[in-house]
Amino acid sequence: MVAGAEGGAQGRLAREVERGRLAWLKKVAEVEKAAAGLPHSKVMFITEIFKSIQGEGTRAGLPCIFVRLTGCNLRCTWCDTAYAFHGGEKMSVEDVLARVDELAVRGAGVSGAGASVPLVELTGGEPLLQEEVYPLAEKLIGAGYTVMIETSGERYTGRLPGEVIKIVDVKCPDSGEADTFEMRNLEVLDTKDEVKFVLSTRRDYEFAREFTAQHRLAERVRQVLFSPVFDDPAGKWRGLEARTLVEWILADGLPVRLGLQLHKFVWDPATKGV
Repeated sequence: MVAGAEGGAQGRLAREVERGRLAWLKKVAEVEKAAAGLPHSKVMFITEIFKSIQGEGTRAGLPCIFVRLTGCNLRCTWCDTAYAFHGGEKMSVEDVLARVDELAVRGAGVSGAGASVPLVELTGGEPLLQEEVYPLAEKLIGAGYTVMIETSGERYTGRLPGEVIKIVDVKCPDSGEADTFEMRNLEVLDTKDEVKFVLSTRRDYEFAREFTAQHRLAERVRQVLFSPVFDDPAGKWRGLEARTLVEWILADGLPVRLGLQLHKFVWDPATKGV
């Protein structure tokens, strides 16, 4: 009975992943069709653009403009942005840049570096699924902004402009998306970038510990981040106690930084657009 139940659960998960993949392929077709009507600029699907504080990584606490692109080809068991899987507003690269400028209070002729909020993060979903993320990143860099991108690690990041700060996930076993990391990303990481592991169990921790050591991540990037999964507000999954993770890190003497989702302490964890 247990084996049958597990098989049924795995079957349901596989069907959900396939439905997500097919939905995304349909979304790509919609983007291409819509782009045909815009001769000078293709469109993107954007879930939200908002101003908040950076909640994670070495820039946690800094004001930041977030551009959340729609669509993701992974289905992590603890995903807290599933609302970005589908839908989204059709926007051109120029539309997105104009909205960023508005939120950042960047006046005409002013560099993004001199704006009220000079930091911009491209996130998702998985932002690298949309081809227009590359010209968007180029335009933001050209406007003078400091640009970050947060990606699942499943897509190759080497096509991004060199100035973009890459925050690259490595999916752990209990994410449900193990073995999806694109290993070529290790060769294009540099000392301004960060690698993040989101951990829900001891098994995840041990995987992250070994991966970090095997690939000498602490020497490759600015910071390696170990982030505990936050309890789901709706009770869909249990998180990992931050104190437990800290004790493991200290016991093993790891050269990593504890990453906490700061925005979930400032606002209700279920709040969107923060």
